[in-house]
Amino acid sequence: MADLSPIDLQKALKGADYPASRDDLVSVAKSNGADDTLVEKLTKTGTQQFDGPNEVQKAVFGNA
Repeated sequence: MADLSPIDLQKALKGADYPASRDDLVSVAKSNGADDTLVEKLTKTGTQQFDGPNEVQKAVFGNA
């Protein structure tokens, strides 16, 4: 998958409970079969804790 979209992120994080740590979200994404690129982007976010999916999207996509 060359370009990641917010929809890809939503699918990868389906079933995540918030607030959630970055590590928890990486685990959810992996268990949902997320693309390696998406997992890497999640892993490299500077944020340790997310209160909801909008925060995750901002961390992964910038201003998205």
